[in-house]
Amino acid sequence: QVQLVESGGGLVQPGGSLRLSCAASGSGVSIDAMAWYRQAPGKERELVASITSGSTNYADSVKGRATISRDNAKNTVLLQIDSLKPEDSAVYYCNVRYRRFGVGPLGSWGQGTQVTVSS
Repeated sequence: QVQLVESGGGLVQPGGSLRLSCAASGSGVSIDAMAWYRQAPGKERELVASITSGSTNYADSVKGRATISRDNAKNTVLLQIDSLKPEDSAVYYCNVRYRRFGVGPLGSWGQGTQVTVSS
């Protein structure tokens, strides 16, 4: 199984930036894709951005403001969102799709980190 450790988030002013990090660890693990999702109160969890070895994908709500990147050597994914809006407030979750000793694909979620955009 993959263990995910998230960091970043907190209280950010509108117009500011946030940077979230997620580190994956586990023996025999080969990661296919990494992504960030978010869930606001009363809403469904939604994809924010994802990255594979060859491509990135962004939700329309963050396109042009978000950048997702990956450090393959460290199995880490970073998400930066600029020009934050109050509607970006949510719990952000890291997600990975991986294979373990060749078995998969499997999935794992982080514990979530709260992001609040408010003055």
